[in-house]
Amino acid sequence: MTLLETFFNLEVLGLSFFPLLRGLVNTFLLGIAGIGFGIPCGLVIGLLRLYAPKPVRYLMVLYIDIFRAAPMLVVLIMIYYALPFVGIRLSSWTSAGLAFSIVMAAYSAEVFRSGIESIPKGQFEAASALGLPFLVTLRKVVLPQAIRIVIPPMTNNCVSMFKDTSLASTVALPELLKEATDAQALHANPTPLIGAALIYIAFLWPMVRLVSLLEKKFNKEKKR
Repeated sequence: MTLLETFFNLEVLGLSFFPLLRGLVNTFLLGIAGIGFGIPCGLVIGLLRLYAPKPVRYLMVLYIDIFRAAPMLVVLIMIYYALPFVGIRLSSWTSAGLAFSIVMAAYSAEVFRSGIESIPKGQFEAASALGLPFLVTLRKVVLPQAIRIVIPPMTNNCVSMFKDTSLASTVALPELLKEATDAQALHANPTPLIGAALIYIAFLWPMVRLVSLLEKKFNKEKKR
């Protein structure tokens, strides 16, 4: 067989199109779930990490460090396979969504913390001198500026999250890579894997470019 027949077989790709499309939908939904829950939770954890009483701050630091250090695959396996031993049984979707949300929250919390800490302390002092309560200062003065700073690294985290959804196959969730692997086995041809790779690139490349554009834009604004 030639290179094209082996890796770029259009007939096999056509037969695999609908399974790959179904896997893409699952990948997209799973990534959106992890990001949609993980980022808001990360913001809360980041604020607690900075401003809560010391015991809570230490607890948040422990959470962030553990789930940033733990491999995503281990978190998935612990939730899906270990929790049933203590009487908690979750579906593949729930397990994967929970695992991705937990890890995304840890990374997001650290991004938000660094963004908030980059805001000059003088802005807190000026707001306090004007009589603004701390929460109002945080919501109307600090967070709007911090969010602009954290958009590029947060977008990077989102790209990584979508790529990590390929690990959901370990808990029997038919995401894009799982469907491609099944199609490869069915047709005895690696073309579906190449198709899945091209779909990942087409899906995530705009986000990668967005990070670069935002970084250039914010760097220009800083120099003004």
